[in-house]
Amino acid sequence: MEITRGKIQTAQKIVLYGPEGIGKTTFASRFPEPLFIDTEGSTRQLDVARLPKPTSWQFLLDEIKEVTHRPELCRTLVIDTADWAEQLCTSSICAKYQKTGIEDFGYGKGYVFLGEEFGRMLNLLEDVVGKGIHVVVTAHAKLSKFEQPDEMAPYDRWSLKLTKMNSPMLKEWADIVLFANYKTFTVRTEDKKVKAQGGKRVMYTSHHPCWDAKNRHGLAEELPFDFREIAACIDAAGAAPPPVPQPPAPEPRPEPAAPRNAAPEPPAKEKAAAQPSPEQIAMDIASGQESGAPEGFTEIGTREPLPPELPEALRGLMQNNAVTEAEIRLVVSEKGYFPLDMPVKDYPQDFIQGVLIGAWEQVFKMIQDERKVPF
Repeated sequence: MEITRGKIQTAQKIVLYGPEGIGKTTFASRFPEPLFIDTEGSTRQLDVARLPKPTSWQFLLDEIKEVTHRPELCRTLVIDTADWAEQLCTSSICAKYQKTGIEDFGYGKGYVFLGEEFGRMLNLLEDVVGKGIHVVVTAHAKLSKFEQPDEMAPYDRWSLKLTKMNSPMLKEWADIVLFANYKTFTVRTEDKKVKAQGGKRVMYTSHHPCWDAKNRHGLAEELPFDFREIAACIDAAGAAPPPVPQPPAPEPRPEPAAPRNAAPEPPAKEKAAAQPSPEQIAMDIASGQESGAPEGFTEIGTREPLPPELPEALRGLMQNNAVTEAEIRLVVSEKGYFPLDMPVKDYPQDFIQGVLIGAWEQVFKMIQDERKVPF
């Protein structure tokens, strides 16, 4: 049995809930290249990419499967919102068993069916995460009475606007649960009346007696309701899809015998030296050697040796794709992460492992966009 150690960089599963109108949809639109499955029509006023509004539970599941089969569609999939998706699930179950409502099943049997179907959606979203795509699920919040066994009396508590079975299942599934709310406080006026003031939008990242929240990134318990507060966690956790296995190379066919009177063929080494292949040119450029490029090809990057201080995994990716350190510094500086003159070896290790190595496919695409391609 194989045993592994260390952190595993994967795409993130985020649940964001809060009262209506606080800006959950706008917050979700700040994630990298989001694609919305809008169950309630809340993205009408936003310039975002969206799939057709699902009119049935199966329609919603089919849209999730489509993203799994075509991961190039987005870097973040947003389900907006979970409670409206649950309504589609409830309608589907009632129609299947010819019931007018979920309570008609009796003895909680309908909620068991509802939990099984909702878990089916979470399993499909797990497949999306496996493709290196972040998943954000938004939900409305509700106030309800909560009573602990060791407390004297019940008290009000914020929770997801879902059934008692689906709410904990969604929170367990997520890597990050954020609760957004308006921060208010009370003051006593001169006439001894109590009034509420404030209204600043904040988000909570850890558990509290009055709400549920969690994270695995050491975030502060309370943060301004701004995506930039968690952007570093999302960027560092982004992971490229697993590599697709390549079919084995075909065996070489034997060369036909040359006619007796034909001129002798030059040795194979001389033929390769006369006209180097594009692959050889890329390898020569990556290793700092000089080689003549055939007509129609331009040089990519600069001929400079790779710094020995770079991690072996990153050096291998750069060598395989003929990428130089200068090209990496260029695209990183254009994104505003680090200055152009900052050596790659001085980047934080979590950035090197999580972004340069973990999301190499996206990094290399940006490098290709900067290059001059052959005609």
